[in-house]
Amino acid sequence: MSEEKSIPENLDTVKELLAKRKLVEELVHRSDSPRHDTGDDTAYKQHPVGLHALLERLPLNEVAAIIEALEPQERLQVWNDVREERGEAILEILSDEIREDLICDSHLRNEKTSVTAFELRNGRLSQINVNTPYDLRCLKPIWVDLVAPTPEIRAWVGRFFDVQLPNPNNLKDLEASARFYVEDNGEIHLHSDFLLDLQTESRNVAVAFIQHKDVLFSVRTEELPTFRLQRLRARTQPGYVSDGKDVLLDLYAADAEYSADALEDIYADLEAAGKKVLNKHLSDEEAAAILSEIARSEDLNGRIRRNVLDTRRAVSFLMRGKFLTADQQEDARQILRDIESLDGHTSFLFNKINFLMDATVGFININQNQRVSKLTTISVIFMPINILAGIGGMSEFSMMTQGIPWPLAYAAFIIGMMGVGWATFLVLRHYERRMALEQRSKDALG
Repeated sequence: MSEEKSIPENLDTVKELLAKRKLVEELVHRSDSPRHDTGDDTAYKQHPVGLHALLERLPLNEVAAIIEALEPQERLQVWNDVREERGEAILEILSDEIREDLICDSHLRNEKTSVTAFELRNGRLSQINVNTPYDLRCLKPIWVDLVAPTPEIRAWVGRFFDVQLPNPNNLKDLEASARFYVEDNGEIHLHSDFLLDLQTESRNVAVAFIQHKDVLFSVRTEELPTFRLQRLRARTQPGYVSDGKDVLLDLYAADAEYSADALEDIYADLEAAGKKVLNKHLSDEEAAAILSEIARSEDLNGRIRRNVLDTRRAVSFLMRGKFLTADQQEDARQILRDIESLDGHTSFLFNKINFLMDATVGFININQNQRVSKLTTISVIFMPINILAGIGGMSEFSMMTQGIPWPLAYAAFIIGMMGVGWATFLVLRHYERRMALEQRSKDALG
């Protein structure tokens, strides 16, 4: 009885807070002055926080009852306040009709969010876009692919297939030892990194795979070229895949192929950088640009090495667990051989990157030495001039030129200093040319 009495009381409180929130929003939109000038800013902040705090204090059953008792628009506002932290648990309590309405209205989909199911039809993968739970009822997929799924999407897809789907944003926090395991019910869990190489940056994207009752589930935060390539092949080539494990192995194979293509790009970039480094003259600006290109290649090469290492561990786990058929075992061994060949390339590229980086830094040091040499030459030229200038500033110089008009005396003194500086410069240049000729003679004899 106490629970039945508390629901109307909290329902009225929720409606009151929603009404105040709506009133404040209308006042803010109609006001031409800033919110802090009208005093609406405090009220605007307090009411959403107050509603959120109230919903946090209430039990899940009570929150679900309040949501069902509200009007559709108010229901969605309350749902948006609880969906992030307690949404999945509340969805389990709501009635089917209310649950479907919330799912359809509050996906908060963006350009990344998508749910795609794949069925085998005439030996080819058939792709079906899934927007609501109703779209799954007539399907028998071998693969369900989720990109940036919201908690609601993970909830109703997991409920339909009786599987717990992970949050893709938390995949990077897993320890290496927790990435590959088998549940008591036979579910196979794999968390792997896939390479994403863009013009502006490169990074590894974590993907969660779950093999559950002959259906492969993949969950990730964004679209990947490897997945697009695999879907294209499976849709156009009959018999390319026969079950979810074939799809999984082909994704790993496509990732190795994508990594090999990225290595070819690194070879091309380093070849272009090498031609610039082998020039006789390299400015500091050109050297800085080359170092930037080399650093990007080194970062991409390191990511590829880490990516293929993770793929090797995943494929080895599948082979050791004896989850694969004889044909799939052979495919897995071929993937491992491809990865082994990539290891040699990444090692070679690391050595080449180090060489080019040392050569570029060497050119920068040569340029700095040349500048220091010029400064040294200037210092030598001005050394006797500075000595004469010090003498000319002494009182004895005035006494020695007492009978000569001072303009004439100082003019002659300045001309004399310039002559000494010029003579010093000619001597230094003759010495440098002589040293250069001797060096050329030694190189010719050597």
